Amino acid sequence: MTNLKNIIAGTTLAIATTTSAAFADNKATVQKFYDLLSNPGSQSHATAMKEGTAANWESIADYSGKTKSIDAFLGQMGGFSKLIPDLNWAVEDMIDAGDKVIVRSRATGTPVAPFFGVDGQGRSFDILTIDIHHIENGVIAKTYHVEDWAGALQQLSGK
Repeated sequence: MTNLKNIIAGTTLAIATTTSAAFADNKATVQKFYDLLSNPGSQSHATAMKEGTAANWESIADYSGKTKSIDAFLGQMGGFSKLIPDLNWAVEDMIDAGDKVIVRSRATGTPVAPFFGVDGQGRSFDILTIDIHHIENGVIAKTYHVEDWAGALQQLSGK
């Protein structure tokens, strides 16, 4: 009986350790996404993100059926690096749920030119964002995301 208890305890510990390591890997993979968002002009961060995403990764922001590929996303980030040079995307909470990682983050920045048609005249924005990253084979396969861009525009317009 004691041997059976030891085997069960050892197996449970091995599963918990393996699961814990997988969760840490998922979080580290997803963190590369936010490292790029906070350094949108960085080639090394773009390379790290590309390595952490599937070749057919999709960015999904609404239910229009339109998605963005990794190359289109990286192109957008290059534009953001010029438009919002101080862009910071701070992870405030990251929950690993096996094949999904859910992130609540805070995006801040000060556009140096009109942003979505709004001239912020030096004003900054501070918004909430929520992302759900689907993990497959150790990389991000799909990202659903919502950012409060309406709130950003309101802040930039001074209202």
